Amino acid sequence: MTIGFIGLGNMAKAILGGILHQQIVSADDIYGAAPTQETRDRVQADYGIHVTPSNIEAAKAADVVILAVKPVVLPVVLEEIIDVVDDSKLIISVAAGKTTKWISDYFPKPVKIVRCMPNTPALVGEGCSAVCKNENVTEQDLKTAMNIISSFGLAEVIPENLMDVVGGVSGAAPAYVFMFIEALADAGVKGGMPRRQAYRFAAQTVMGSARLMLETGRHPAELKDMVCSPGGTTIEGVEALEKRGFRAAVMEAIDACVEKSRRL
Repeated sequence: MTIGFIGLGNMAKAILGGILHQQIVSADDIYGAAPTQETRDRVQADYGIHVTPSNIEAAKAADVVILAVKPVVLPVVLEEIIDVVDDSKLIISVAAGKTTKWISDYFPKPVKIVRCMPNTPALVGEGCSAVCKNENVTEQDLKTAMNIISSFGLAEVIPENLMDVVGGVSGAAPAYVFMFIEALADAGVKGGMPRRQAYRFAAQTVMGSARLMLETGRHPAELKDMVCSPGGTTIEGVEALEKRGFRAAVMEAIDACVEKSRRL
């Protein structure tokens, strides 16, 4: 199997790293296209793959074509590769807001399209990716796609009509989590902790809390209650957060993100 990347930005590099780490294919079986020489040289030096300035060349050489470009660039890319993509190739798109139908409408013949919504923790192999497919994708095709996508974190198949919601819950949410970590650290600094230490404590606490929930399978409310001793300090903090609409603010942020995604 050969894999071709169109676009070699951060998300492409996250996927590349996962593929090579999990030994899905070798670097010699991967082709990557990017418009700038600087990007091509850097990716080739870091990953050892074939690089080219030509999107057509990368798509033509590949059994699996990964569209790792921004949504605004996607129409130009699709117009370029129309003549070298047929139903023998599997297309995986990570472009936000662009449905499988939107992509397939660019082609005059049936094509196999898997749509993937990863998030930035994929850069460290801890991504969370939603996956959907069009009607031309076989079970074997989907297995191939899931093998690639799960190489850099959790991957689950969902109905395509939930993709915008996933974009809010996992796609955009790392930004909100980083804001929360920053706020925790700021509070630690206010209390006298050195800033670098406060960041480490805050980040490790968020990571450990998430792992505790995933590995135990316990409901987050149950885990929250475990920390809240009667008459203790934590429940005082929970009350302060509730008074300021903590959960409602998070839900409103997700709603805003979902609505924006639907307008793309």
